[in-house]
Amino acid sequence: MSTPIQHDFRSDTVTRPGPEMRAAMASAEVGDDVFRDDPTVTRLEETLAERFGKDAGVFLTSGTQSNLTALMAHCERGDEFIVGQQAHAYRWEGGGAAVLGSIHPQPLSNQPDGSLALSEIEETIKPDDSHFARTRLLALENTIGGKVLSHAYMEAATALARRRGLATHLDGARVFNAATALKMPVATLARPFDTVSVCLSKGLGAPVGSVLVGSAPLIAKARRTRKMLGGGLRQVGILAAAGLYALEHNVQRLADDHANARTLAEGLASFGQLKVAMPDTNIVFVEVDGAIAEAFSAHLAAHGIGITSAYGATKQRWVTHLDVDRTAVENALNAARSFFAGR
Repeated sequence: MSTPIQHDFRSDTVTRPGPEMRAAMASAEVGDDVFRDDPTVTRLEETLAERFGKDAGVFLTSGTQSNLTALMAHCERGDEFIVGQQAHAYRWEGGGAAVLGSIHPQPLSNQPDGSLALSEIEETIKPDDSHFARTRLLALENTIGGKVLSHAYMEAATALARRRGLATHLDGARVFNAATALKMPVATLARPFDTVSVCLSKGLGAPVGSVLVGSAPLIAKARRTRKMLGGGLRQVGILAAAGLYALEHNVQRLADDHANARTLAEGLASFGQLKVAMPDTNIVFVEVDGAIAEAFSAHLAAHGIGITSAYGATKQRWVTHLDVDRTAVENALNAARSFFAGR
């Protein structure tokens, strides 16, 4: 029988709503949001639109649905969007843009810092020729793999896109982590983008939901697309209330997650058979010597430490969040120490 997970570093999506968030959900005023009658959903959409400096917002069930809705708002059938090979909208969303939107992805290799080379973006934009898909959109992600794209880079990339007539979308699933790391308001990071997708169920700790913000015409189109994708919901203010609570209580504390990730990374880096990438935010990647990888992974699991791993357990991802505190980090490092003590 497997050991239950006691300290869950698998993802910041595993958080559970606490008593205060549950109370906010239970007392939420609700209505039929398809009729635009749910005041709590409306308040969430307006709150995020204002915070990001945009005209309007629309609540969606997930980051995947939010990104797809944005892509379909920007692009028509046969259009193309430029995106990173490691971007969630390309790699981790089941090919939805192609399958459901008939939108052609043009992936580029991400640079070591997570960015896309400006020269490659420029070279990839297709001429106005019937042989090619029409390049319509540049999609960036911040953070990407826990790495923060600089404000200067995002300004430069979006300026290039505008100069070449492209729209811009930001997958901001963890944009509050990026803003925390850069010590900038999220509105500053969002300013050059036409649309931004904001996830509430990762670092912010809500159980469900994302909000897409942008101009009023784009969000009106996105709301229609959401309906086509089965995202029109009824008394969803119960979930929107969790998002409002998260925005009020769980943004400032993201700095704690970043500090815990740094402590975790520095502790793991003390073991010679682990190669650790120092984190920008709350995600720590670890390369494990293949000779010990399976045994190390099993040892962590036996001590109740939950992580994600791949490639024969030689690649590990550890994510800090509001449900793993400094004690959890120390317990995880103690488990690692006990493994390496006899080696």
